[in-house]
Amino acid sequence: MATVADTALPATRSSTPAGVWIGRVLSGLVIAFLLFDAGFKLAAPELAIKYSPPDLGWPLEVGMMYTLAILLLIPTLLYIWPRTAVLGAVLITGYLGGAIATHLRIDSPLPTHTLFGVYLGLMVWGGLWLRNPALRSVFPFDSRKD
Repeated sequence: MATVADTALPATRSSTPAGVWIGRVLSGLVIAFLLFDAGFKLAAPELAIKYSPPDLGWPLEVGMMYTLAILLLIPTLLYIWPRTAVLGAVLITGYLGGAIATHLRIDSPLPTHTLFGVYLGLMVWGGLWLRNPALRSVFPFDSRKD
């Protein structure tokens, strides 16, 4: 009986060097933003509290900022290392989903606040897809016929 590991994935066309570099740039931009966000919450939690909306529904305390920073920093570090990048992307997606749900609940502006997590998620997965051939074989967005 064949296992999932033994199943051959469909062959996909390899990406171009330009596609790989675009993926690296997208990933790099997301990584820089997420590291800045986590670092800001760790280094200056009082300032992060000051600029947070007051009605988020969770306590605006220093301990909460530290918790959010760690919950973002760990997946971001996993995303940086190629061997664990997919796990990091999944965890970042979960974190961003919580941010989207929070903004939906407090009726934040849709295109700027609520959908910002969607934009980041698209950059996370788009950058990873462009630079990771294994992910392209699982999700072969290729409309060309062989």
